Amino acid sequence: MMRGLLLSYCSVLMAMSVSGQAAQDSMSITGAFDQFTTDELGNVYAVRGDVLELYNVKGELMQRNSLKTFGRIGSIDAFYSLKPMVFAHEQGQLAVLDNTLAVQGSVIDLPRNGYAQVTLVCASVQNSFWFFDQKELSLIRVDAQLRPQANTGRLDQLIGHAPMPTQMIERDNWLYVNDPANGILVFDLFGTYAKTIPITGAKSFEVRGEHIHFFKDGSFSIFDMRAFTFTDIVNAGDPDVIDVRMEHGVAYMRFPSGIVIRDLARK
Repeated sequence: MMRGLLLSYCSVLMAMSVSGQAAQDSMSITGAFDQFTTDELGNVYAVRGDVLELYNVKGELMQRNSLKTFGRIGSIDAFYSLKPMVFAHEQGQLAVLDNTLAVQGSVIDLPRNGYAQVTLVCASVQNSFWFFDQKELSLIRVDAQLRPQANTGRLDQLIGHAPMPTQMIERDNWLYVNDPANGILVFDLFGTYAKTIPITGAKSFEVRGEHIHFFKDGSFSIFDMRAFTFTDIVNAGDPDVIDVRMEHGVAYMRFPSGIVIRDLARK
């Protein structure tokens, strides 16, 4: 099954033209987006500045919200589809949204709550969050009231080098932190360091069960955490591909002109 999906995925990429246009049987979302992500239902969350748009798997616009007082959205975690989380790094603003993209409760001002140097945030179970504190070089898990629940301590002392993480996500009670120069660091919910997965240089990644999907140097690859094997798709076929994700056999590819959606099961 996995091999079939990968072969289909490769054929999808090869079918794209260098101008970033989709094949005839693909769906597309037009727009110069800063970033995008997907949820477990296959919905697409696309960001342009302080504007967040929600599309379904058919590429149809469902919701749109402009967070003018929030600032430029630096990251979005939409794994929990009914409660996507957005973070504005420059302003230190954090917000949890509902399925209409409206802010639940109030926007959280991290500097005012004692977290002035947080550069990365992701959602955690039980309405909690993970913060990366750049000044302290530590990972902190906090509850909904921002009360500390776990702290790794200084990572440079723990793992022997000062990480420069670019993305982190929690899946199945494990925190995965992408440090492109060294690999993907893994911690449990108590902040205990478990291991480093040897994936370096990844621009983006996602965890699906026992597999890590990652995008690197224009190619999409899968790492099997049980077998410790890589399945690489090389020669992506289009130098304009900026990012790639896959959900339930559906490939999502971001180009400068928009996002292409292709169901790999389609003939």
